[in-house]
Amino acid sequence: MRAEDLPEISERAGRLYRDAIVIDTHNDLATKMLDEGYDPAVRHSPSEGHTDVPRLIESGITAQVLAAWVDAPYAQRGAGAAFERALAYTDAIHALIDACPDALRFAATGADIRRAKADGVVAILIGVEGGHAIEDSLDHLRELKRRGACYLTLTWNNGNHWAGSSIGSGATRTAGLTPFGRQVIAELNRLGMLVDVSHTSSETLADVLAASEAPVIASHSSARPLAHHPRNLSDEELRAIAARGGVICVNFYSRFIEVRMRDAMDAAEARAEAEPAGTAAQRSARLEALLARIPPTPLSILIDHIDHIARVAGIDHVGLGSDFDGIRLTPASLDDVTAYPRIAQALLDRGYSDDDVRKVLGANVLRLIDTVVTAIPR
Repeated sequence: MRAEDLPEISERAGRLYRDAIVIDTHNDLATKMLDEGYDPAVRHSPSEGHTDVPRLIESGITAQVLAAWVDAPYAQRGAGAAFERALAYTDAIHALIDACPDALRFAATGADIRRAKADGVVAILIGVEGGHAIEDSLDHLRELKRRGACYLTLTWNNGNHWAGSSIGSGATRTAGLTPFGRQVIAELNRLGMLVDVSHTSSETLADVLAASEAPVIASHSSARPLAHHPRNLSDEELRAIAARGGVICVNFYSRFIEVRMRDAMDAAEARAEAEPAGTAAQRSARLEALLARIPPTPLSILIDHIDHIARVAGIDHVGLGSDFDGIRLTPASLDDVTAYPRIAQALLDRGYSDDDVRKVLGANVLRLIDTVVTAIPR
């Protein structure tokens, strides 16, 4: 989409956005830093990455949760591998913050987020994605809290020994919580960490809601009735999370939010694989060329998901969890972190009140953090 084709941000939307607490609960910048040598201090194009420090500053976002994503193979690499990967992430995120003291500040609590807003810097929080990162050890979980983790995503696409995932990749667990899984939930509650149910199976989610004394978060999930995908949540699940005071943060990935795009991406991947193999780089280039031909998901589709969750779960229970830098294709005009104001404008265009837009942008998540998340133990 050309710059001149982008929807205008009205004075009202711009002012509302600037004054609001804006929180994105899931961003995979740290994975690009560790796996690709991506330099977050340098401004990149959206085709290179969705996030860097210059664009975070420009975005006006208040707080960004950076994910410490532990990929599934680390669960198979022997004792220590998955936990050490999680620690490498926390070290990298803290190093990034330390390198940019005028722009970024570590945050552990709601009070930290408010201070960052007042001081004109971006608050950075840490979320650990993949329960296999703790390697069935509550001591490991406590260490992640000590290093600043505000939430644990109980599974990734792979289930683990104590919680099932929505996909069960690699023939891993999809069933609910085990007795040890309930101990993990109790310890997360005790530590003042959010229980993140994105990626979990329906059985695990039901068990979590029965076991947790605190509200939970879905840090990057969307609405299944609008796009049937196991990563998305049913209306029953949306209502159950809301009934316990939780928040569902909408994922921006076109594959998850639009059936047309999911089918088109599946077809492109099949076609790219069917052609003569070549090198990995050549296969990747073929796929990217095919994906570039697919018309982008309209921004309205993403707003439909926000709208649906607001109607089903309630306006107090929806937020933003972009999954930037962990996803391939985004809706039109949401090319990178600078585009959040377009969501404010789109919600106003749908008739949302200023107060309700503020809730979606971050006030709901801030309330949840205030309710659940405690400071790092000294």
